[in-house]
Amino acid sequence: MLQLSAAVASITLVLVLDVEGLVGLGPAIALGSGALAAFPAGWAMDRFGRIRPLAAGFLTGIAGCGLAALGSAIESAPVVLLGLVAVGAASGVSLLARTAAGDMYPPERRARGIGLVLFGAVFGAILGPAVFSPLISGHDLDGDSLAVLWLAGGAFLVVGLALVLAVRPDPQRIGMLLGHDEQRTDDHPHAPLRELLARPGVIPAMVAAQASFAVMVAVMTLTGVVVVDHHGHAADQVFPIIGAHVLGMYALVIVVGDLIDRIGRRPALAGGLFVMAASVASLLWIESVPATAVALFGLGLGWNFSFVAATAQMADSTLPWERGRLLGFNDLLAGMTGAMLALAGGVALDVVGVAALAGGAAVLVTLPALWILRSTRTAAAAARP
Repeated sequence: MLQLSAAVASITLVLVLDVEGLVGLGPAIALGSGALAAFPAGWAMDRFGRIRPLAAGFLTGIAGCGLAALGSAIESAPVVLLGLVAVGAASGVSLLARTAAGDMYPPERRARGIGLVLFGAVFGAILGPAVFSPLISGHDLDGDSLAVLWLAGGAFLVVGLALVLAVRPDPQRIGMLLGHDEQRTDDHPHAPLRELLARPGVIPAMVAAQASFAVMVAVMTLTGVVVVDHHGHAADQVFPIIGAHVLGMYALVIVVGDLIDRIGRRPALAGGLFVMAASVASLLWIESVPATAVALFGLGLGWNFSFVAATAQMADSTLPWERGRLLGFNDLLAGMTGAMLALAGGVALDVVGVAALAGGAAVLVTLPALWILRSTRTAAAAARP
């Protein structure tokens, strides 16, 4: 579903609005609604456990796919917009599955544990191109073709909902048992958000998460326009590229998780951002489908390092009944930043070209990486006797 939204959200909205300059509006709507859903979903996860909010997110996504399909078929902008809002909200909620991943492992194995849970997305990376590309191969990318794609995405979410409802026990309970605390979450005081943000390591983790997520989703969601409109490739070539990107995000996540546990959170935060910078900068001179796929794979791999390390650091800094709120607040900020960047990137792409998107994205991940490295050295120097 992530691949489908990334590949055709912008194209769907451009089709029904017939305004090329608004190419970033579709991704911006989906990202913005996901961001707005993340914080209340995180709060609900702390109060009611992980399963019920995740299931509600999948139900919302199924409805959103149906609306996006209907709006595409009848070329109704309001219906498509409503569908993208629902799909975006579902994406924001489902991303919080990593909260459950943080519950199930002790701190010294937490990054690997998060990697194990996120590894499930590899199967989506394989299934996405295998299902979506044949559906539009040889067809014009019109409303009827897009409707079929959105309905197929909804079918994936039905399977996801069934899997979520089958999880036993609720991962939050595992977190409490690991902490030797079997009491209900309602019996615990909930630290205010400002206290969570003041804990050591939280701000660097959030800075890396904002930069990595915002740049990753902005570049990923605009890739379809770059490949099809700017480089003149067939529409079905978008899905192998997005599939390579999702493989970069998740295929090596188990190895990456182990490495993060060994080298530490902050080196992984900065290193991942530098890999992202090199990957997006390469879009300045490459145009072929294979080269773009490699660049998007590198973008996903860099995101993998920085985002998993950030999630592990924030999970390390919180208790099971606090974790959802902090990660939800992080996702609220990251999603809104990503939405604004996708919207601005769409305008820049239309007015200036690929160079504006690639160069701007590279700068936006390089500066935080340099700040994290500098703050790490400063903290190390202060700790010396």
